[in-house]
Amino acid sequence: MTTVVPTSEEDPSLAVVRFTAELSWADAGPEVAEGQVNRLCLEAQECMIQNRWLDLASLMLTSADVIFSKASEKDLECAYTVICNLVNKPESLDQVHEMAELIATKVTQQPNDKPVLRLKMPSTWQLAEKVTEYVVPSFKKMDNFLREWNLGVKDQRDLFLTVANILKDSKSSAKDSFNFLVKYLETFSGGDALTVAEAKEEAVHAVIEFVKAPDMFQGDLLDMPAIAQLEKDAKYALVYQLLKIFLTQRLDAYLDFHSSNSNFLESYGLVHEDCVAKMRLISLVDLGNSGSGQIPYSLIKDTLQIEENEVEPWVVKAITAKLIDCRIDQINQVVLVSRSTERVFGLHEWESLRSKLVTWRGNIANVISTIQANKITEDGTQAVQGVTIR
Repeated sequence: MTTVVPTSEEDPSLAVVRFTAELSWADAGPEVAEGQVNRLCLEAQECMIQNRWLDLASLMLTSADVIFSKASEKDLECAYTVICNLVNKPESLDQVHEMAELIATKVTQQPNDKPVLRLKMPSTWQLAEKVTEYVVPSFKKMDNFLREWNLGVKDQRDLFLTVANILKDSKSSAKDSFNFLVKYLETFSGGDALTVAEAKEEAVHAVIEFVKAPDMFQGDLLDMPAIAQLEKDAKYALVYQLLKIFLTQRLDAYLDFHSSNSNFLESYGLVHEDCVAKMRLISLVDLGNSGSGQIPYSLIKDTLQIEENEVEPWVVKAITAKLIDCRIDQINQVVLVSRSTERVFGLHEWESLRSKLVTWRGNIANVISTIQANKITEDGTQAVQGVTIR
């Protein structure tokens, strides 16, 4: 099969038009095919000369769509690379957005036809700010797509990683990008060591993104095989150690880590002050989980290493972040915690939840029994009073 290879003799866009036209009309016979190919190439040349880039993109997308089921994945990726590069051509921003919407619509309108390829096309997303806004809504239907597509594990990995990469450059989609990256890493659960090792770089990326994120405080990452492998890795052991601090320890552990590994933190773009702020919130949450529900101001002050007049503002920050529900008792200088977020939710947390549910169930049963007993007593009393009156 012919492969699209841009050369100095022919413009890449024209090469794509010629390739797709030849493949589209291949079954019509050489006489018919030659005329149609020449017609389409001439039309494409006119668009280029007149700077009608949107018309050219539409022409190329229509041709590419026709051969989508016939061409190899390599040829299709190459063709869409050239098509997406047209987004750089228009001088009008409105035309740029119109072209981006056209490309995104064409790529996503038949999701069941080579679905992974449609999302794997890196060139389609290299101008993320211009294209992503038209495609992101379809990611919210990913669970439905997966049920329809019936993908194998490898294709699922490719899909999750591709979506994560598409979203990572958009600040508003950072959390969604992280979630898809975690979905990718979860596909390596139960795999052999060699297979799991393929996800090492992405596992590191997930850890760093978790630590950086100012609004992510919990996650079942430590026991995930793709991430757990980092613990004994000579190059990335510190990455795992850092994650362990942010999920299971307090501010003092982070400060000790920083004093010995400041260059390591800087190499990953981690800002010390931001890490300290996050660890203070995390440490406050940990105090809420480990105590009797009453946290003295003095303990918060010492644990968060802050001044006494900063205690209440930090508690308010934790409330605002929905990490804890509590009441501040200024007279007694304590914080009364009614709920605090679990940083990890493993076996221990499930057992604790089970214990609480059993207790609540018992309490509810006792309340019901008491109500029923009181009702029987009340009914009996009323009956006796009725007999007496007679």
